[in-house]
Amino acid sequence: MSVIRSRENVRVRRWRKLLASARARRGEGRALIEGVHLVEALLASGRRPAALIASESGCGRSEIAALIRNSGLQPVVLADRLFSGLADTETPTGIAAEIAPPDEEPDLAAARSCAFLEGVQDAGNVGAILRSAAAFAIGDVVLGPGCADAWSPKALRAGMGAHFALRIGTRTDLLAALNDFGGTVACTVVREGVPLEKADLRGRIGWIFGGEGQGVSATLAARAALRVTIPMPGETESLNVAAAAAICFYERARQLSTSAARA
Repeated sequence: MSVIRSRENVRVRRWRKLLASARARRGEGRALIEGVHLVEALLASGRRPAALIASESGCGRSEIAALIRNSGLQPVVLADRLFSGLADTETPTGIAAEIAPPDEEPDLAAARSCAFLEGVQDAGNVGAILRSAAAFAIGDVVLGPGCADAWSPKALRAGMGAHFALRIGTRTDLLAALNDFGGTVACTVVREGVPLEKADLRGRIGWIFGGEGQGVSATLAARAALRVTIPMPGETESLNVAAAAAICFYERARQLSTSAARA
């Protein structure tokens, strides 16, 4: 087994750049995923990595050996200290992959439901919203200006494989994207909106979620035909954007399930 041990190896240097730089990821159309769960999710989606990367010690682990067999690829094996430099976690599992992010753009005119993110700067929140979207069958997500890179290590970790179950797009003009969607546009407001459980969410709903501090801009909020408020009997005044999105997605799924059961 050949093991790369030099930090100056061309491939290692390139992978470190992909890990650290959104510009590099966009420029090359490549990203790096790390961890057993993410590599499993990638393979389960029917996609193949551009390269499979394993640590020297990781090759001896049964679950990593199984992943390598399932991939059908010969891994690039790195010395443990080099592999640690490609991992965004304190305790790397020993497997990573270079991937081409799926290029299937959302078909907004046909989407049953879609989430539109405006200025969500925290990559963990972006990833968590993607995870909830996948869990509650919101198949399409559009990221507008000011959003964190969906393919950054932090977003990928928070997404827990959801990236490979969604159509994820980016648009510089979210207002135009909402017009392309054409369904009912909804956003959350702290007060004076329709209580979430009383809003009819069974149709084609496009959810707008804004940044952690400023929320949805006035321009996009004005486009929302439906403004909902999440009842909060506790003392806190607002929710984290990822938590709010999860609650909204759940309520829509609940209403659809209830309607189906009555049919």
